[in-house]
Amino acid sequence: MSNGRPGHDPEADAAARTRLSPPPAWMRWLPVLYVAGVLLLEAVTPVEWPVSFVLIALSLVTAFAHGPVVVGGATVFAVLLEGVLAGTPCCAGRQVGYLWDRHYVAIYVCTALVGILGMMLAAHRVHRERTLADVRFVADIAQRVLLRPVPHRIGNLRLESLYLSASAQARIGGDLYEAVPTEYGVRLLIGDVRGKGLLAVDTAAALLGAFREAAFEEPDLPALVDRVETSMQRRAAQLGGSEVGERFVTAVFAEIPTGGHVVRVVNCGHPPPLLLSVGEVRELDRGRSAPPLNLGVLVTEPYHVEVYPFRPGEQLLLYTDGVTETRDAAGSFYPLLQRLRSWGPLPPGELLDLLHQDLLVYSHNHLKDDTAALAACLLADEPSAPPPSPAG
Repeated sequence: MSNGRPGHDPEADAAARTRLSPPPAWMRWLPVLYVAGVLLLEAVTPVEWPVSFVLIALSLVTAFAHGPVVVGGATVFAVLLEGVLAGTPCCAGRQVGYLWDRHYVAIYVCTALVGILGMMLAAHRVHRERTLADVRFVADIAQRVLLRPVPHRIGNLRLESLYLSASAQARIGGDLYEAVPTEYGVRLLIGDVRGKGLLAVDTAAALLGAFREAAFEEPDLPALVDRVETSMQRRAAQLGGSEVGERFVTAVFAEIPTGGHVVRVVNCGHPPPLLLSVGEVRELDRGRSAPPLNLGVLVTEPYHVEVYPFRPGEQLLLYTDGVTETRDAAGSFYPLLQRLRSWGPLPPGELLDLLHQDLLVYSHNHLKDDTAALAACLLADEPSAPPPSPAG
């Protein structure tokens, strides 16, 4: 469930992302169906009601799903078909002379003019679609830089990540996660930036940059959080504006020391992590959460570290409120704890895959908020290698 996949070709991946998606089949066949409908209508209407003028719109119908060349061909076809219908004595009273009747000549001219307009519209649509494809590709690259794929394995810790955007047009947002192996252990972060748009992305990038730098240098978790808090305050002050105090981030910092069967947690106003073990799912929350980042000036107490047992086989799940605030058709929130208890123990990858699909089903494929999750499973300690036997 991480953002990357092994063995992929970056150039082929880039070409695939920038390639235009084909329109639906019904839209591609719409011009043919339109012509068939006109022919049927022409056959059943009286002679005094010529309907071939309806073919004027064929080029615009074609422009919905095809490029300017196809639209130009459809325009030529429409003019020829109008002439055939005008000059064919299909029933009594229809004269070949209708072919050059002034009304039909006006139809030919109008069809050609509308065809030119349709070609222009088709060219503009193709250009816009290519621009949108390029923007999406750039957004995907930005997300890969912002949310780098976490390693699947760090020591005896197995990791998986999940990111879901609430909008197919917006690939990046304010939800974030990170896992960094350091000499103090594996340090995890998950956060949710208040707000949307470029400001949220900028704040998320600043937070991740500060965490990735400080995680290697600060020896304890409170010092790490305090340094990130300082960076966030400095960044908010640089941005200026009247909403400095509202640019905050809820976050959870976790540390799993090497060789120690514990997890240390500092919660900054974020949904509490979950500890999954055989037959049990519980929240790691003792009611001592700190304020969100960039609101630390509201309190003077140091960050409090909660320490919990974390045994081999157990799994830590960090998530953003996009999971628990997902609603069904009746407006009920997603019952995360109930779902996890009903699923039983699963590997991190399968757990996040199932969570992903269940969120889409529960919301009827209509997520209203970005969602991120990070799962970490502690594997059994690997036995140390026996000492070499003395040479005999």
